[in-house]
Amino acid sequence: MRRVIGIGETVLDIIFKGEKPLQAVPGGSAFNAIISLGRAGLPASFISETGNDRVGLWVKRFLRENGVDDKGVCVFPDSKSPISLAFLDESNNADYLFYKDHPHDQLDFVYPEVNESDVVVFGSFFAINPVVRPQVAGFLEYAHKHGAILYYDLNYRASHKSDLLRVTPNIIENLELADIVRGSNEDFEVMYRKNNADAVYRSEISFYTKKFIYTQGSRPIELRAEGGFAKQYEVPQLEQVVSTIGAGDNFNAGIVYGLFKNGIMREDIDHGLTERQWDALIDCGMRFSGNVCQSLSNYISEDFGQQMKVLMSEN
Repeated sequence: MRRVIGIGETVLDIIFKGEKPLQAVPGGSAFNAIISLGRAGLPASFISETGNDRVGLWVKRFLRENGVDDKGVCVFPDSKSPISLAFLDESNNADYLFYKDHPHDQLDFVYPEVNESDVVVFGSFFAINPVVRPQVAGFLEYAHKHGAILYYDLNYRASHKSDLLRVTPNIIENLELADIVRGSNEDFEVMYRKNNADAVYRSEISFYTKKFIYTQGSRPIELRAEGGFAKQYEVPQLEQVVSTIGAGDNFNAGIVYGLFKNGIMREDIDHGLTERQWDALIDCGMRFSGNVCQSLSNYISEDFGQQMKVLMSEN
């Protein structure tokens, strides 16, 4: 049976509107995606680290409660769980502050079993952090050699702008390993001062990998792939947006769900996807993203997850 493996940071997201805290939920980019995929019924596991505290216990319990294997989540003595403060503006888009107090960032995990056409989701600063890079890169290379599909979300925050030069080699290694790459217009403005999908694809992506998804909030999604394939997708406008915090993460989850639902295997990725396959993947991404924007949660609702389970079982 195919499975999905996420690797990334865990944090406690405390969400504010103005100066009033509204909710606190476990989070992290790949974490949010893997929780949604667990809710949608996909066999899932997660690799990360968390603090030896109440938050860390909460994170591990939350993974298990949502059907995700937590055996790859490391807990070290005397470590504290990272905290993220998310401040929603008048449009319910978020600005972030991050607090982290780990005495030693490190990963100490046994590689999970990886088989042909399993999917690995990775990204954000965790995937390029020099401190844990040897372990992350080792696992990504292992997964690639075993035939997994690697999905990379750059998710590069402005708070790491000054780190860009020293982590660029790690970004390039990730791009070379990735089968599908997603980035937002905000990522590329921070990284390369570019805000055009074609310019980003030609100068920064296509040399390393050909399958590229460029998102820009509520504006159209741009897709670029091998053979000069290019397509634009209009993003459905939602009647009410409660929070956009998990929008990108759950777009990623939707794409991965679509790979499973549509039976897209590593062989299909290598040969190049058809327009119909891309349409199905992008549609799943938008559906997952749209659902999460309608609540303060970082993941799809449990009801929506049940609907996705039913759709998957009908294949």
